[in-house]
Amino acid sequence: MMEDFDEIYEEEEEEEDEDRAAEEQLLKYAPDPVVVRGSGHVTVFGLSNKFESEFPSALTGKVAPEEFKASIYRVNSCLRKTLPVNVRWLLCGCLCCCCTLGFSLWPVICLSKRTRRSLEKLLEWENGRLYHKLCLHWKLSKRKCETNNMMEFVSIFGSALHQGTHFKQIHLGQIQVEPT
Repeated sequence: MMEDFDEIYEEEEEEEDEDRAAEEQLLKYAPDPVVVRGSGHVTVFGLSNKFESEFPSALTGKVAPEEFKASIYRVNSCLRKTLPVNVRWLLCGCLCCCCTLGFSLWPVICLSKRTRRSLEKLLEWENGRLYHKLCLHWKLSKRKCETNNMMEFVSIFGSALHQGTHFKQIHLGQIQVEPT
């Protein structure tokens, strides 16, 4: 009885090793992610007030320029709605910071997190609507600025392979995508 269990366990390990090797092979040939940096004049807690709407040449042949511009427009309109409020609260918080021992900055921190979460939800919706079907994944990521040591949020388009999306082979050589 135990021998049968050991055989099943060994077969499962072999299948996992084969899946891991196939995934590593796919990752080796996956293209590097495309980074779209913020291009606005105002940045609050690393989040710029708009992203560059110019179509990156690295996405040519993967996404239609119209779809990219429509997606960026939706992201920028979300930022246009939320960031002015964050800036006002930041100014009020800085003015009252000494009197409140820094507690007046909490509202802007919470609003900034809410803005980031709403952007992440929007990107998740965009991924489900279009980009996962094209084996791409769009996310918001924190990166170091090129000009100084500050951190900024950038928009990254990467292969679904780089983002932890699992591929599983099914009959007739087709590939099915299972987002995690």
